[in-house]
Amino acid sequence: MPDRRVTHLWDEQRLTGRWFAQHLNNAQEIIWDGYLLYGPDAKWETLPEPLIGSSTGTVIGSGEVLQQQIIPLLKE
Repeated sequence: MPDRRVTHLWDEQRLTGRWFAQHLNNAQEIIWDGYLLYGPDAKWETLPEPLIGSSTGTVIGSGEVLQQQIIPLLKE
């Protein structure tokens, strides 16, 4: 993204997407262009918990669901 506030990291071996797919019991081999939503009380121990919402498809295709999941967090 052409914005100085954005840091783009390239995971050529797709290790991150594969790790999340395996550890979140995802039916797909890799999470690609999806999102994982955690609230302000999430803790990263073995796995980050609690997971509030997720999508293994594109964020654009899940926009309405993401909005429904994130609005309650903005009210806290």
